[in-house]
Amino acid sequence: MSLAFATESRLLAEDELEPVQRSHFPLLEGLDRAALLDLARWLRDRRDRARDLVRDRRRAGRGKAEPRGGTPGPGPHAERGMAAKKQVFAGALKRVNARLDAVLAEERRARNAAKLRAVLAERQATAPHHPDGGATARHGLRAKPSRMPRPTIHGARIGSTSRAGRVAQAHRDAR
Repeated sequence: MSLAFATESRLLAEDELEPVQRSHFPLLEGLDRAALLDLARWLRDRRDRARDLVRDRRRAGRGKAEPRGGTPGPGPHAERGMAAKKQVFAGALKRVNARLDAVLAEERRARNAAKLRAVLAERQATAPHHPDGGATARHGLRAKPSRMPRPTIHGARIGSTSRAGRVAQAHRDAR
């Protein structure tokens, strides 16, 4: 679930706000591959840091570990703000990764198209290889119509065999 800009700006510190804003649509489209990689790396580090802090605070709240840094607040929801911050970084990283995938796919398509154009140019530059077929007949033999007359079947004979079979079966069934 994505968060509103106002919610993101409320959750993030000043130095964290600008990179997250760059992960949104109009600014994200203008970034090149190197900038996208740097932004993804930064967002991944921040998301992992927030995830680790949330995990450590939960463990300290359950009494499984000693509290590090600030003291955790009372109750099971003490780390709610840090968990929301982690969601902001995770959403931004998801957007940046999707854009990075699109940029890489575009580069891959361009690279493959260039390879295909090079192969086509190479094939068009070589002379076609058409070996001699050898001694063959020009057009082959012509079919001659048969001189045998077509057998004609009288109209009364058509279906007589199947009729005879039905009559014979009726005789057997009547016995």
